[in-house]
Amino acid sequence: MCGLTGFFEPSGFAGNDAKIVASSMADRIRHRGPDDGGVWVDETIGLAFAHRRLAILDLSVAGHQPMVSASGHFVIIFNGEIYNHLSLRKDLERAFSDLNWVGHSDTETILMCFERRGILDTLKKCVGMFAFALFDRSQRVLTLARDRIGEKPLYYGWQGRAFLFGSELKALRGHPEFRGNVDRNSLTLLLRHNYIPAPYSIFEGIKKLLPGTILQMSLAHSNPGVLEEPVPYWSLAQTAEEGRNNPFTGTPEDAVQTLDELLRKAVGLQMLSDVPLGAFLSGGLDSSTIVALMQAQSGRPVKTFSIGFDEEAYNEAPYARAIARHLGTYHTEHILTPAESLDVIPRLPQIYDEPFSDSSQIPTFLVAQLARKQVTVALSGDGGDELFGGYPRYFLARNFVQTRNRVPRALQLLGARLLSAFSTKTWNCLFGLIKHSLPHSWATINLGDKVHKVAEILANPSQAETYRGMVSHWRNPDAIIIDVHEPATVLNTPAKWETIADFEHFMMFVDTLSYLPDDILVKVDRAAMGVSLETRIPLLDHRVVEFAWRLPLSMKMRGQQGKWLLRQVLQKYVPLRLIDRPKMGFGVPIEEWLRGPLRDWAEALLEESKIKREGYFRPEPILTKWREHLNGERNWQGQIWNILMFQAWIESW
Repeated sequence: MCGLTGFFEPSGFAGNDAKIVASSMADRIRHRGPDDGGVWVDETIGLAFAHRRLAILDLSVAGHQPMVSASGHFVIIFNGEIYNHLSLRKDLERAFSDLNWVGHSDTETILMCFERRGILDTLKKCVGMFAFALFDRSQRVLTLARDRIGEKPLYYGWQGRAFLFGSELKALRGHPEFRGNVDRNSLTLLLRHNYIPAPYSIFEGIKKLLPGTILQMSLAHSNPGVLEEPVPYWSLAQTAEEGRNNPFTGTPEDAVQTLDELLRKAVGLQMLSDVPLGAFLSGGLDSSTIVALMQAQSGRPVKTFSIGFDEEAYNEAPYARAIARHLGTYHTEHILTPAESLDVIPRLPQIYDEPFSDSSQIPTFLVAQLARKQVTVALSGDGGDELFGGYPRYFLARNFVQTRNRVPRALQLLGARLLSAFSTKTWNCLFGLIKHSLPHSWATINLGDKVHKVAEILANPSQAETYRGMVSHWRNPDAIIIDVHEPATVLNTPAKWETIADFEHFMMFVDTLSYLPDDILVKVDRAAMGVSLETRIPLLDHRVVEFAWRLPLSMKMRGQQGKWLLRQVLQKYVPLRLIDRPKMGFGVPIEEWLRGPLRDWAEALLEESKIKREGYFRPEPILTKWREHLNGERNWQGQIWNILMFQAWIESW
């Protein structure tokens, strides 16, 4: 796990010392790689590479980057891990007798593979998470690439006369040509989704490389400002289609066995490390499965980490503790005080680099910080909800659409008015009175807000629009931001998903394309790298992903329960009584904090004259929601947090 950055100036370095500039850019992302750093410059072509290293495999100088291939034809800067690199080495050694290895790092392995096998062939054989920049010195071609699902980030784009690229935006900011003009259109996406989905970024002219793609530039024939389109080497759409054409035909027992074997193999590969390794353990289904498979393959107790809260509705620590006790892990738990959580908030703009408003960013950073005190690598359980149908909203949306389709349109509109006639506070009070008689699956927080969400999306005419409304924070962000047009995304581009037959798989598909890489994986990457911790996510091994898309829906969602198959795998290692509970998520009580300890901070950022002076937002709808939130009329924590995270970011940037 590392940080990379670089730039290309077709007209030459124009008097700037390229090594100093590149080194300065890399220093801005030193947290991604505190162990080592390096710079490589080709003055004749106008290209500079810089790297910061977090040493995980081959801690010696043989793993230093930028790395030049044995022949001298290729130069690479690499971020991530290739888990099957030892088998790739063996394949090369069987085919070629003249290999001269310097060390045993995965970077050296793939560099040799690129040289002997070619870029596309190598990428298709790689199992891992990565982003890299590769320069072919003989062909004068620069290649940028990103892993299949999007675990590792890579930004790129023209700024003035320079083409910039890097793991984080703050690295690009270190180049003198960087402009830093806010892209107002991208800001609409932040307000709708909590995050800015690829290929967009918060800055004009800067993009995120899409997962599973490579971008190649001929530096001998490049034109400033002109970019080639990224080309996919792996596609979720193609994976889904191949899954439909070649469905899994075994029994449920066969499926359990196959998934168990795939996950065991993925976990085993990802436990390879030359530094201390552990795992996040929330006590939920996904992280418990990963830890169980780790412990089953470890000769000593796995180090596990969890955090808890004083607020019972948010506290998963007892569940994690029970799982750890059953599996026999070496468990570290920390119960957070409100003060510890609140202290992180001023740091969020720098940690996340780009405006990002998923409030679970706070506990994610804190559990990463806890783990880093003992380990350098931590495995995480992300991805299970998208692959195996685990999010409660999948069931809510499905049930809603099925019910709506049986009700005349006039009654739908009447129902929307009735549901929204009572405040969320009133609904929560009502549910509180009858919660003991409600189904177990309804045992969740903020049911009043979910009722209002249902009311808001009753008017949506299609399944896709229903789901888009369900996952939107601000329903009409272009009415909040001045002079904008909301860009196209996977959620409003039918061509990207129109071949997905059923509604449930449609939701999983669009979440895997957008929510997973652009929210969940961004949250984990920035939080962990903020404390120089590498995270690995076994459920996102592409072979697991491809298997999941071969499965029928009945092996994922049964009745009102998701992740059926994953649950069967975990039950081989952990008793059902320890995992049979409603999904909680990983949140903090932002709703109450905004009315209490965060109120002064929030009001300073939401001050009307400040908003008008900055010129991005129309203050009236924002301040209306703020007043309603303070009065307890509605819980607008998501919408307000969107605005606050941008306001805090623009103030600190």
